[in-house]
Amino acid sequence: MNIMSTDRLITKIRMLRERIGPNLRDRVVSSIYQHAEKISRNVVQKNEFKQDLDICIDNIATSRIFGLPLMLLLLSGILWLTITGANYPSQLLAKLFFGIEDQLTVFFRFLNAPDWLHGLLVLGIYRTLAWVVSVMLPPMAIFFPLFTFCEDLGYLPRVAFNLDHFFKKAGAHGKQVLTMCMGFGCNAAGVIACRIIESPRERLIAILTNNFVPCNGRFPTLFAMAAIFIGTLVNNSHNLTASLFVTGVIILGIMITLLVSWILSKSLLKGIPSSFTLELPPYRLPKIGSLLVRSVIDRTIFVLIRAVIVAIPAGAFTWIFANIHVGGITLIDLFASWLQDFGRLIGLDGYIIVAFILGLPANEIVLPILIMSYLSQGAMLELDSITALRDLLLSNGWTWLTALNMSLFSLLHFPCATTLLTIHKETQSTKWSLLAALIPTGVAIIVCFLITQVAHFFKLV
Repeated sequence: MNIMSTDRLITKIRMLRERIGPNLRDRVVSSIYQHAEKISRNVVQKNEFKQDLDICIDNIATSRIFGLPLMLLLLSGILWLTITGANYPSQLLAKLFFGIEDQLTVFFRFLNAPDWLHGLLVLGIYRTLAWVVSVMLPPMAIFFPLFTFCEDLGYLPRVAFNLDHFFKKAGAHGKQVLTMCMGFGCNAAGVIACRIIESPRERLIAILTNNFVPCNGRFPTLFAMAAIFIGTLVNNSHNLTASLFVTGVIILGIMITLLVSWILSKSLLKGIPSSFTLELPPYRLPKIGSLLVRSVIDRTIFVLIRAVIVAIPAGAFTWIFANIHVGGITLIDLFASWLQDFGRLIGLDGYIIVAFILGLPANEIVLPILIMSYLSQGAMLELDSITALRDLLLSNGWTWLTALNMSLFSLLHFPCATTLLTIHKETQSTKWSLLAALIPTGVAIIVCFLITQVAHFFKLV
């Protein structure tokens, strides 16, 4: 009797499962929300005009036809405002900091300090800090408030809604979109934002792929390469054209994020993507006071302090590499010669590879290190215009292919030291921290290699 009862029970359970279907969780959640809506209609009074206005806006912002184009248009607008607004403040900060550098040099000479001490502290550490702050602070001070405005306005959940389908197809979580948005300011902040993803598997996917979103430190390199790649100089249309180019690079980064997420979900991090119910909050005007506090103090200052802490040893290390000679040549020149063949294979050169390696502590210093290497100077510097930079790069054998691969490698290569330390802190694993560096670097090498080989095969360069 017990065996027969057990068989009947199993049969009834199977029949019940067939009736309910595989999406039991989704149906239960949907039923709960429907019941909550019935209760709210009876006890909550709503502004019908505002509710209708929200629905009209959502019909456009989340539609299949206009949703994605509107999102890309808004992204391009934010980038254009960031680039345009950050140029002049960056120049002012650079003049201020380098004016202070001149006074520090006078002070060191007054003390009769040795040249190596002046070089290490002033030309190495202080100059690196000056570039990091002058390059990072103005764009972050513009980008983060704009990003926070969209967040408080209620638009970011609409972005997640528009892209949720793509991430679910890739085996990832729809909330990964929100963590990517944070990565635009700083990948370390994006990694921390991955805490909102409940599933450990999908949280790891989001952490390992967050680097494919260009952070604030990589934007200067991308903007400079955009100007060189499209052959424009600094004029009224430069910022707009650079914004469109960078937007295209960001779209490529999103596509690679989806591809790598899919590969990880089918290999190292196998699993079925979890469903989640995304509530679209009503649109509301942000409070300017709280917006500025959150964007400036909690995000801009927080990220800047972490970048400064990492940039201090980076400046010292870079100055040492540029001033220690072995056999009559500097360590930078020596390492660049070793990496020259590999660099050419992926459409770059040895100096570019060395600049990225030395730029591990902070992506902002990659371009100054490269310029220093080409000019054989003992300290980091930056040219005063895109024209001068273009002439310097062309004189060192650059082509449109080099500029394109520089942009792609900057987009896809390993995270900065701050992000890697954050990944280790979030995952508590050396294994995942190493993979977070190796996976994007491998992708960057493969992409640049393929583009270079195709360009040479069709004799485009």
